[in-house]
Amino acid sequence: MNLTFYKYQGTGNDFILVDNREGAYTGLTEAHIKNLCDRRFGIGADGFMLLNEKEGYDFEMVYYNADGREGSMCGNGGRCIVQFASDRGIKKTTYHFIATDGPHDATIEDGEIALKMKDVDGIQAHKTDSVLNTGSPHYVQLDTDVMSLDVFKEGQKIRYSKEFAEKGINVNFVQVKQPDTLIVRTYERGVENETFSCGTGVTAAALVYFHNDNGFNSVNIETLGGKLNVRYSREPNGSFNNIWLKGPAVKVFEGSVSLDNND
Repeated sequence: MNLTFYKYQGTGNDFILVDNREGAYTGLTEAHIKNLCDRRFGIGADGFMLLNEKEGYDFEMVYYNADGREGSMCGNGGRCIVQFASDRGIKKTTYHFIATDGPHDATIEDGEIALKMKDVDGIQAHKTDSVLNTGSPHYVQLDTDVMSLDVFKEGQKIRYSKEFAEKGINVNFVQVKQPDTLIVRTYERGVENETFSCGTGVTAAALVYFHNDNGFNSVNIETLGGKLNVRYSREPNGSFNNIWLKGPAVKVFEGSVSLDNND
């Protein structure tokens, strides 16, 4: 069986996407997806997505981590699948789709994708750091020089610590460059390595390092793979809503691969 795939990236966070609206690829196994995401023996990607039909929505996003297991929400993946949907002929002013963490809206603005993220009730303190869920669970740690940090070593240490080893957690190392600009590097569970960018991770970092106590915030994010923006409102009770992640989503190439070589 041949699989027709499309490779997209959002600030260096790269994904394999397939159009599964006719159900042709519903039977893909964990082993198939893991092998397809392998950078030496497959196509290579941080994650894999199915674009599915879903009644009441423009489409359904089903996301798998590079280890082949179905994952939680992926912000950059969400932006990429909106661009993919547009490229596949789903043309909307505002997209309304469903993912594992619930419904999302998205728009295409000035050639970039703006994705509405789930509301966040608040931030938990963990020692001197922060833990929150922006569709995926995130640990946020402040550092003075993130570019000199061994993100794989330090991220793995936190991700596999006693508190987080069972369910896993994404680990973000954040440097405040300016009051409204952060540098973020992320170790992602499921990939089990640093990625060039993480959408739910930069969202978490932006919420933790809000610069307006209440009301509207707009935070620029610099990652290894490019620049993103997170805008949101912070309520007096410490909750966050109207959260939007914006940045580029680019088609890299398309092709086909035999699944017989990926069993």
